Amino acid sequence: MAASTGWRKGAGSLAFAADPAKLATLRERGANPRIQKAVAILGAAEADKLDPSAVCTAAIERVKMKPAAGELTKAALLRNLDIARKLGCLDDAGLADMRRGQSPTIKRGPYAGDELSVDHIIPRAVCPELDNVIANLELMPLKLNQKKNNSVGERQVSHAEKLHAAGLLSREGLHGVKRASAKP
Repeated sequence: MAASTGWRKGAGSLAFAADPAKLATLRERGANPRIQKAVAILGAAEADKLDPSAVCTAAIERVKMKPAAGELTKAALLRNLDIARKLGCLDDAGLADMRRGQSPTIKRGPYAGDELSVDHIIPRAVCPELDNVIANLELMPLKLNQKKNNSVGERQVSHAEKLHAAGLLSREGLHGVKRASAKP
């Protein structure tokens, strides 16, 4: 397959997986398998010697995302690809699992043997409107994810401010995140 054909196909598949209009129609946690599929698409593009950043840019342009929202989404997709790579999840078995929207087994690091799960940077319990927003999803080992609670710290507040500025979080949602960070 020619590189340009693979690049267009990858961008089209990624656009489908990350389209905010489609994600907004999903059930609770419905974007979790989509982030797995998106990482598999980017991992396959990388294996085919395609630039994952360029594939992300093309996908974001396809769904006509606003620039700031597109940049946050692209950054999240590339960060998740990097996490999967560092944890050894981009092998054939891991990519196959993620293409099906399933969690691969971590092969490297202190969590080797654990499942790679999807975490909400800003917890769902604090801000349900971010449940299916790609820019709010991050891959992490299941055991680590299960230890987390619904606490909100500086990282979450800063992230909420960026999401709000990009139009991905309402003013009310931002205030809710800030209120949750003030609780002892």
